[in-house]
Amino acid sequence: MHTIIAENDESQWKDEAGTLYHFPKRYAKYLEPGTQLIYYKGRIQSLQYRSERLADQPHYFATGVVGKVFPDKDSTKGDLFATILDYTPFNKPVMAKNDGVYVEVIPDSQKSNYWRNGVRPADESVFDSILSEIYSTKDSFPSSNALDELDLNDANNGLESGTEGQATSSYGTTYERNPKYRRQAIAIHGCSCIACGFNFGEVYGDYAEGFIHIHHIIPVSQLDVPTSIDPETDLVPLCANCHSVVHRRKAQTLSVEELKVLINAFSRKR
Repeated sequence: MHTIIAENDESQWKDEAGTLYHFPKRYAKYLEPGTQLIYYKGRIQSLQYRSERLADQPHYFATGVVGKVFPDKDSTKGDLFATILDYTPFNKPVMAKNDGVYVEVIPDSQKSNYWRNGVRPADESVFDSILSEIYSTKDSFPSSNALDELDLNDANNGLESGTEGQATSSYGTTYERNPKYRRQAIAIHGCSCIACGFNFGEVYGDYAEGFIHIHHIIPVSQLDVPTSIDPETDLVPLCANCHSVVHRRKAQTLSVEELKVLINAFSRKR
């Protein structure tokens, strides 16, 4: 399946291309896991966004693949969101019109409102026509690297385990510090600590709203090479205290269940 998705310069969801994509449930049939995507931007509405775009006019600017789809817990309308895999931005815009003719085929029944649809199914010929402007063959399309977009200044720095005296593996904290996976994990799991329930926003207000550490549940010692991860099953939110305790001993990373046992055992003594 092939689908074109629109990314607006301003949106109520504040999505980021290549990370998350929120959408009304009526589009669910076009955004099933594994769907190949092309990103589209309409005509620029405010010049303040010019530096963030490849062109002022309507154009296509990247490819991606739908990962998993989840209910949007903050929506009262049944909206959904998808994680995005293999995001690959173009090095130049592919314009929506060539010689005055639209690249997409507009059905007669939608002549007047086609471009209002933020999610649009596309047949393979349209998909290939867009990509042929960037890549010579479909087999040459690059895929994303799981270790792209590292944020080495993230609050998780320094939290890793390994055997002292030996070379340490840092893939676990690398994934934890990756802003793409952090945002996906927070969208899926929320911002409350999965072990103790602490929520920074509820205690410190707007200043700390959305802040949380993200922990890779697989011990670093088991990650010999970079591995593709699933933010739903491999990453969990932990408060700073719980995250520090998990990594307190270099030779051992506590599991979340072991951490919960410690918390419950101590609370019964109080």
